[in-house]
Amino acid sequence: MADAEQIDLNAPHAPSDKAIEAFEVVEHTIKSEILKSRHHWNKHEPRMWSRAEGVSDEDLVAFSVRNDLVEVRSAPTSYGTIILGKIRLPAINDAEGEGYIHVRIHDPPNRGTEDVRFHSLWTDEGNRDADGHPTTWRAIHNRDTPLEFFNE
Repeated sequence: MADAEQIDLNAPHAPSDKAIEAFEVVEHTIKSEILKSRHHWNKHEPRMWSRAEGVSDEDLVAFSVRNDLVEVRSAPTSYGTIILGKIRLPAINDAEGEGYIHVRIHDPPNRGTEDVRFHSLWTDEGNRDADGHPTTWRAIHNRDTPLEFFNE
């Protein structure tokens, strides 16, 4: 599996039709994984999805890739292409501004988009204290949060 040092991501850019098609293949899975992540973190560390407090599950995942995928980056690997995407969550617009999730998908070689697979959501356990324990948690990011490689 690739890591940040082994791949060369292209610059962040607006999604092409091909990127939109790839994310649409896994749109249902992305939505399911958002809800799964939210429910998991709410049991263990509710601050991870705190920007969605008071937002129903249905409203949280009421986005469409075609309308709300705003930025992508990709990198080839020996086993296909890693594609990162920033998706706007229309239900999130608070004091921090609009909310976005970062998603990683994988497109294996030689089959078009039919075999695109969801990989992960970026849930950032950011700053750490002197003992190495997280002090910040963030699953919903801001527009200006860079779309960087993550391997969760």
